[in-house]
Amino acid sequence: MKGAWTAVNVCMAVKPDEVVLVVTDSRKLRIAEALAYASAMTGAQTTVSIMKPAESHGEEPPKTVRAAMKAADVVFIPTSSSLSHTDARREASKMGTRIASMPGITEDMMSIGGLTADYQKIAALTKKLVEMLEKTRMVEVTTPSGTNLTMIIEGRKSILDIGLYHKPGDWGNLPAGEACLAPIEDSAQGVLVIDHMGEIVKSPVRISVENGRAKDFVGADAFRLKGILEKADVNAFNIAELGIGTNDKARLTGNVLEDEKVLGTVHIALGDNTSFPGGRNKSKIHLDGILLNPTLKIDGKIIMENGTLKV
Repeated sequence: MKGAWTAVNVCMAVKPDEVVLVVTDSRKLRIAEALAYASAMTGAQTTVSIMKPAESHGEEPPKTVRAAMKAADVVFIPTSSSLSHTDARREASKMGTRIASMPGITEDMMSIGGLTADYQKIAALTKKLVEMLEKTRMVEVTTPSGTNLTMIIEGRKSILDIGLYHKPGDWGNLPAGEACLAPIEDSAQGVLVIDHMGEIVKSPVRISVENGRAKDFVGADAFRLKGILEKADVNAFNIAELGIGTNDKARLTGNVLEDEKVLGTVHIALGDNTSFPGGRNKSKIHLDGILLNPTLKIDGKIIMENGTLKV
């Protein structure tokens, strides 16, 4: 309930006259119940919709859920797989629905993890990063495990995933805490080593990147990752996102929802980037890979060194 109260009252600022929808699946019922209870206690008209767990991130929900999301003022999505990068989420956002996407959320995150953070503090740090990124042309990322990647971000607007979704159409993750954007589609070049990607990558996978696309995959979990991308579509191999974690309460747990928010990490995503301003690569999936102890340069200036943010 600690995290549920924060989500409802601080992050989403639910009002008594609002219509609130909790979209969940059979694996996240306890969390959905907590969110619904906290919402109902504000006086909001609250409904819970329970789906079958999706097979992959980015899978569209049933049309009944899609319609309900557009009709609500606020939507919480504690599900096993992410609805963040779906047409259902994008359509609801355009209608003015405020959305908290919570794929893979756990009770632990809500009681002692990333959802217990000071979101005003996260907002201030994330805004500083975004101001710097939006003046940048070239980003370079290196890691001790072998990442050596460059990408162009000039002209791309960032998303401030700060956990405060108070205006119509606002959306993001809970737990929150990242500055993220879509690099220019064909610009990424070099080597990407994913240290973690939830259940998909548990030991580093080395990927050669050419003209914005993942090519050769090497590592114990390379076959699994490449198979998931091939099953999705050809656009799943696109370098879709650069993200920088800003949540000092988030922990590395093997759950990407929280891992990608950890202060001192960077994440690079593969697949769909159309949820980001300027993104043009449509795919069925969006997979975030965590980079540990990164050094990050923007136009040659170091803003993170070995996992220590210098902002």
